Amino acid sequence: MHVTLVHVRVRPQSVDAFIAATRANHEASVAEPGNRRFDVLQAPAEPTRFILYEAYASAADAAAHKQTAHYLAWRDAVAEMMAEPRRGEPMNGLLPA
Repeated sequence: MHVTLVHVRVRPQSVDAFIAATRANHEASVAEPGNRRFDVLQAPAEPTRFILYEAYASAADAAAHKQTAHYLAWRDAVAEMMAEPRRGEPMNGLLPA
């Protein structure tokens, strides 16, 4: 399984808009055939800090996600909300298999 932890920090005034845009991306992403999981996590002590846990069956499925209309719309919608560039951390998903 191909997993990416996407670390995001948004501007304080953009938290609600970021969550709304990310909800739309999440809902479409979990319907993708290669998607295994797409969790959106918010740090309780730092509400401007998020981690997106994106799990796909393969690297090709993860790459295909980045070509979807919903991902491209999300990327453009949240670009100005970022307090710093988002950072993707690739991981190998071992369990569950």
